[in-house]
Amino acid sequence: MAWIPKPSATTEIERRDEPYLTQAMKDELRERYLPRYENTLAALLPALHMIQHEYHWIPPQAMEEVATFLELSPADVMDTATFYEEYALSPRGRHVVGVCRSIACEFCGQPEVTEAIKQTLGIDVGEVTDDDSVCLVELECIGSCGTAPVALFDEELHEQLTPERAAELARQLKSADSAPEASGREGLSPEVASNKA
Repeated sequence: MAWIPKPSATTEIERRDEPYLTQAMKDELRERYLPRYENTLAALLPALHMIQHEYHWIPPQAMEEVATFLELSPADVMDTATFYEEYALSPRGRHVVGVCRSIACEFCGQPEVTEAIKQTLGIDVGEVTDDDSVCLVELECIGSCGTAPVALFDEELHEQLTPERAAELARQLKSADSAPEASGREGLSPEVASNKA
């Protein structure tokens, strides 16, 4: 079989006049993060988080801007952004639902929770609703195995989800401007929920 190279050398980055890495972001990185670390590479994760929180994804132009600011190679930034699954390298909706697919969540009902969200939103994992309001992703582990199944609705943790509660949260998110508040008690029995309060 012949080796067929990708045309990456001729790929052009879509650009906009306004920079993604704003002066305010640079100031925050310079004042808050860079003094903490021995080298600028250590500030790369916070820089990528800033970009993603502001734009809901990390555009290639933004990666170049971060590389220039931190005096890193664009390849270092790209390697980091592609290594961590939480970074989005393509546009996402205004809201993101991240369902944990770890073994604990899978055993406790994650497939049914994911299916309920898919049916409610009318999309599959990795897709965005037609109105660009919600994106559905699966995450390897959220770190809440003791309260499985769990999901993040715009970074708000919802624990012990049932398919019905997950569908309700997805409907709220699609029709709202912000994430539904996490109670931490979604799937708990009334006795357990009152003991947690």
